[in-house]
Amino acid sequence: MGLQRFTFRAMASVNEIQLEATSLAAGKAAARAASREVQRIEQKYSRFHADSLLSHINAQAGGEAVPVDAETLGLLAFAAASHANSGGLFDPTSGVLRRAWRFDVPRVPTAAELAPVLALVGWDKVEVTDETVRLPIAGMELDFGGFGKEYAVDRAAAVLMEHGIDCGMVNLAGDLAILGVQPDGLPWRVGIQHPRLAGTIVASLPVASGALATSGDYERYIEVNRVRHCHVLNPLTGQSARGIQSVTVHAPSCLVAGSAATIAMLKGATEGLAWLRALGLPHLVVTEGGGVTNTFC
Repeated sequence: MGLQRFTFRAMASVNEIQLEATSLAAGKAAARAASREVQRIEQKYSRFHADSLLSHINAQAGGEAVPVDAETLGLLAFAAASHANSGGLFDPTSGVLRRAWRFDVPRVPTAAELAPVLALVGWDKVEVTDETVRLPIAGMELDFGGFGKEYAVDRAAAVLMEHGIDCGMVNLAGDLAILGVQPDGLPWRVGIQHPRLAGTIVASLPVASGALATSGDYERYIEVNRVRHCHVLNPLTGQSARGIQSVTVHAPSCLVAGSAATIAMLKGATEGLAWLRALGLPHLVVTEGGGVTNTFC
């Protein structure tokens, strides 16, 4: 039948699923189920939903522990491993830094403004048991913004596979999962946005399986004294990531690809590139000076 294309709204974006199915009805059913899974994850873990589990956990900061299910414990375990493997750079408690940073005003927060929110950051403070999670200090928050969308990509791909789809792509605002080659047997070609030239791609990457995720300094940022400060913030210092314009990583799962891209951004050009090479994950990095490193080809 060739590829079928479906779009849906979730996570403040218009998202796309492409797939090959045995019939139009089968394709619609698979895409509908996958999109519902994305919307379920958003409802459960978005801090923008007052009735989400994450909002409930944050509302209890400084108070009682909150019972959580196996799915949430699995995500917390992933966060703990990523925190350890990154030397503390991957930290889902760092969302509170947005209280000091405003990306609609060209102004860098002072050390005095950062200090009180930095005191609320620290994965090591979070208390996790086999059944509960607790934030011990009032004002602390968990924010799954650094990996919730990537988890949703993986889950949507899993739902497609459960419906018998072995040729398809899930695209949630640029984070992707790929299921097999295209119907013509060729790999998918994924265009990577140029971080400085709108409407231009910096590379077209061949991908036949796994997942891609990109982190960059070009979507939410301010410029002060000709220096760009983006929304990727270092939980150890409170400062914006510097040295890399964008980084795209290919990994077996979008969770891994997304966390690796974010950590590389925070490590900066020299250390970030060395870290990605050590992981052995294909990557495309555009450094602050515009240099491009592409290990896909």
